[in-house]
Amino acid sequence: MRTFAAVLLLAASGAFAQSYPAKPVRIIVPFAPGGNVDITARLVAPGLQELLGQPVIVENKPGAGGTIGADAVAKSAPDGYTLLMGSNSTFSVAPSLYPKNPYHPIRDFSPVIAIAATPFILVVNPSGPKTAKELVDAAKASPGKTTMASAGTGSSNHLLGELFQEISGARFTHVPYKGSSQALQDLMGGQVQMHFDQVTSAGSHVQAGKLRALMVTQPKRAALLPDVPTSAEAGYPSFQATNVTGLMAPAGTPREIVDKLNAATRKVLERPAILERLAQIGGESIADTPEKFGAYIQEDFAKWTRIVKDANVKVD
Repeated sequence: MRTFAAVLLLAASGAFAQSYPAKPVRIIVPFAPGGNVDITARLVAPGLQELLGQPVIVENKPGAGGTIGADAVAKSAPDGYTLLMGSNSTFSVAPSLYPKNPYHPIRDFSPVIAIAATPFILVVNPSGPKTAKELVDAAKASPGKTTMASAGTGSSNHLLGELFQEISGARFTHVPYKGSSQALQDLMGGQVQMHFDQVTSAGSHVQAGKLRALMVTQPKRAALLPDVPTSAEAGYPSFQATNVTGLMAPAGTPREIVDKLNAATRKVLERPAILERLAQIGGESIADTPEKFGAYIQEDFAKWTRIVKDANVKVD
C-alpha cells in the first residue's frame, strides 16, 4: 500500500510540474525598491514572463535585513509560484548573524539558479592612500586610528572589513552607519577613511572623482572600473568576495519545476540586452545548475559564519 501511494504521489507531482505554471509567479525581493537585488529581479522578470507564459510579478517585502521576505518565501507552498530573489545578505550573512534567524538557508530552500555576481570595491577619500598597501601600512603603524565605515554592524561591508583585517593584519576602527549612502557621504566629506561597497553603489562616485578605489574584490578587473586593480594585483590574493543574486524556491519544490525555472532564466540571461544591463550595474551573469548554486550557498554560509564567530560580531 505504501509503495502504491508513493507511486500515485509521484505521478501527481509529475503531472503538476508538467502543467506549471498555470497562474502568476511572484518573485519576492526582501529589500526596498532600487537596490541591486531589486534591479536584478526586475531585469529578468519580463523575460521569464515571456518564456513561462504567465505573469511574473516582482514584490518588495523589505525589513529586518532581508529576513522578513526570505522567511515568507521559506514558509510558502513549494509549488513554484512564490520565489525569492536572494543575495548573500539573505542566504549567508543574516543566518550567520542571528542565532534565532527564522529560516535556515540550506534546509528551507531549493536553489534554482545563481543569476549575477557583483564585486565590492575598497574606496577611500581622494586625498587618502593611493594603494591598498599604503592604507594597510598606515593602519599597522597606528593600530585603530584608521576608521572603517559600514552600512551597519553585521552588514556585508562590515563583515568584508573584518575579513580584510584578518587577511592583511591591519586593525581598523569600525564606524557603523544606517546604510551605505550615509557612509559614502561621510567618506567623501573626510569624516571616515575607508569603506567597502558594491561597485554598483560606489562606482559612480569613483568615476566622478569623488572617491578613489584601491582594489576590486574579485579575480578579474571590473568592467565599470577597468583601471582599478584586483585584490590579487593589490597584494591580497586570498581576499575574494562578491555579492551574488539568485532565485530560490521553498524546500520541497518539485525538481521538474526547479529545472523549468532554471532553463528559462538561463535563456533570459543569454540575451545581449540583459547582459549589457547587468554590466551597467557592475554585474556579470553566472547562470549555472541548481547544484552549483547550492554548493556556493553552503560555502558562503560557512565562510561568513566563521567570520562572525572569529570577529565576535554581535547585533541587537
